[in-house]
Amino acid sequence: MLEIVTTRANPMIDPPCTCGAGRSGLPVPRRLGRRLDGAVGVLPAPGRRPGARSVGFVLPWLGLVLLSLGMGALFLDLEHKLYVWRMYLTFQPASPMSWGGWILILVYPFLALAALASIPDDLLAGWPAIARFAARVREPAALRRLGSASMAVGIALGIYTGILLSTLGARPLWATAALGPLFLVSGLSTGAAFAHLIARDPDEQATLLKADNAFLGVELALIGLMLIGLLTASAVHADAARLLLGGSYTAVFWVLVVASASCCRSRCRR
Repeated sequence: MLEIVTTRANPMIDPPCTCGAGRSGLPVPRRLGRRLDGAVGVLPAPGRRPGARSVGFVLPWLGLVLLSLGMGALFLDLEHKLYVWRMYLTFQPASPMSWGGWILILVYPFLALAALASIPDDLLAGWPAIARFAARVREPAALRRLGSASMAVGIALGIYTGILLSTLGARPLWATAALGPLFLVSGLSTGAAFAHLIARDPDEQATLLKADNAFLGVELALIGLMLIGLLTASAVHADAARLLLGGSYTAVFWVLVVASASCCRSRCRR
């Protein structure tokens, strides 16, 4: 074993060992993102179903609120808040962080268009230009394009966080190609469950219930594939997987994460 000892401690160049622990602001956007990418990527655009009871009329507004809260939490976690604008002066295709920053910004216009399409005509009577634009957005062809683009952006929003975390070699449990799809399916399942909880239309409730069951099954399958992949990888990855298979985090993961989440969703469906 090779040991290296250094006494260098330059601020912002030699970070302390606790730099990877994260701060309290980071879990907030991840939890909000689970609901947001499901709301953006799973559900149809407003107007696909007749009647104002459609959950598609509510989710764009909730998505704007959740996205703003998540972006606010990320902003509070930044070390140099005044320089956040510099991130949007460039785009690095090889950087998951650069992809994530631009994806979060691109979600806003699609949510805004969906929210605009959900506003009744009588509320836009005083703004004829906005009313004409909203009428164009509500056209069937425009709604189909909006729905397709929203699904693409929602998939990108859901998968990029898993890809970002899987690149952190210091966390062997995260260093798996299954983490990106797992984040995506977990977000879709959470979004479908949340939409089912607030939906009032019986047909939409039945559709969302089927979608949530399918996503939950795929999510459990991906967890199994992730553990199999870690166990058949290097010794470091196998040791990380054993933390969830008889190790110190077994009860926390399988009881508080897997079992409790499944039970809560089953309870909400009743």
